[in-house]
Amino acid sequence: MKPVALWMSCLLALSGLAHGLELTASEAAGKRLYREGLSAQNVEISARVGASDMLLPAQAVPCANCHGADGRGRPEGGVRPPDITWRRLSSTYGLSVNGRHHPAYTEAAFARAVSEGRDPAGNRLDPAMPRFVLTLRDQANLTAYLKRLEDDRDPGLEPQRLRLGTLLPRQGPMAELGNTVAAVLTAAIEQINQTGGIHGRILELVNVDPGNDKASARAALHTLIDNARVFALIAPLAPALDDEMPGLLEQAQVPLVGSLSLFGAFAGSGQIFEPLPGLREQMLALARYAAGSLQLEASQSVIIHPASETQAALAQRLVLGLREQGWTHVTTLAYSADNLQALKNAQTVFYLGSAGDFAELAGRLDRAGLAPWLFAASTQVAGEVLQVPEAFSERLFLAYPFVPEDWTSAGRAALSDLRQRSGLGGQHAVLQVGAYCSVLLLSEGLKRAGRDVSRRSLIEAVESLHDFDTGLTPQMNFGPGKRLGLSGAHIVRVQLPEQRFYSMGPFIRVP
Repeated sequence: MKPVALWMSCLLALSGLAHGLELTASEAAGKRLYREGLSAQNVEISARVGASDMLLPAQAVPCANCHGADGRGRPEGGVRPPDITWRRLSSTYGLSVNGRHHPAYTEAAFARAVSEGRDPAGNRLDPAMPRFVLTLRDQANLTAYLKRLEDDRDPGLEPQRLRLGTLLPRQGPMAELGNTVAAVLTAAIEQINQTGGIHGRILELVNVDPGNDKASARAALHTLIDNARVFALIAPLAPALDDEMPGLLEQAQVPLVGSLSLFGAFAGSGQIFEPLPGLREQMLALARYAAGSLQLEASQSVIIHPASETQAALAQRLVLGLREQGWTHVTTLAYSADNLQALKNAQTVFYLGSAGDFAELAGRLDRAGLAPWLFAASTQVAGEVLQVPEAFSERLFLAYPFVPEDWTSAGRAALSDLRQRSGLGGQHAVLQVGAYCSVLLLSEGLKRAGRDVSRRSLIEAVESLHDFDTGLTPQMNFGPGKRLGLSGAHIVRVQLPEQRFYSMGPFIRVP
């Protein structure tokens, strides 16, 4: 079965989809306590564990850790926690656990089990069961949510399908890039679905055009989260939201796997996982190479960027990063044709901006008799490198997230098959590989999270990926607080006019 790619014009068809369970304020607070061990009143919750009644934060042992997001129990270490859905607990026939029978649970009996570790017949529960120290309100919230637990699922999660969303432009200057990513995602998801999906669920892709400005991009994201109610986002290309995306996703608690930010990693967002390095990481890898192999750290250095707040902020972060590496004379410059004079003393230039402006800058420098070392990310300037004057031959270095030497035979075959099925050539290779790696990460995370997947368990599953082999890049590593799988770059020297590119060694990793 092919994935369903729904565009904004088709979103009215979503009105018939299940919109998930609407929870009251008490039930929502109970859900937070159940899944995260957190109180609605921001009061610290403790749990007594084991025969010694050792106190631990409830966040370390929330109910969902053992009983699962659906309350049905998840085998762990040879122990299977019991089904605690309210329908099961309140069965008129009572329950038998470990050969002992007890009456059905009431609200009071359940509160006693949570706080004292005893069932309705007074039997002690398994010693592994924590006893939680709750306020009356917290206990009421937890009970209220438990009664709805069996029917509660994260949005976009249905018995036979799992709905994903992305933001990709179909019109305007970024349409070609958006269509390239859409083709990769569609082909890769189609392949997963043809083999039965993941844990019996078919993946469905909802694709909305973010438009060209913040207002339209916000509206498109709102459509995905609130109308289409997607489970997670995958590989969006919406640069207008680069500075807002982390906060919006944190508020909605929606994970994003495979950001394709044009300006660098979304620092500090626990919801977002990025496979490939952003501009910051690539430029820092260039700086590390320039300092170690060319000994340029004491040179007069300029970071050139377009006159935009986003790029200016990135340039300032790069200044700090270079200074931490030992660069002593670093300034920034918003480039225009009128301020070339500011570069007359520059010995080293780190470039942020478009390919066209890069070729124009190099031409102006050449005509002014200036030939500083040039460093740039291939993702931004590769299309115009061959327009750079010969004076910069072997003085121009580019950062690449991956090179063909990283490709295994299996990875090469997979990418070739994907291109054939999607009708793509070799254009926009970094976008293609980034989107494909996003699907690999997401699918592996869903597999590890299991059939009983939730947004939270997906995040934990992707966090657990270490030395993850995509077949097309160096191995990726994630972890708690580590959301960028690959940080650094390959460095390539450009020889002009022969149009030869030379790799300067192995992948350079940066913090």
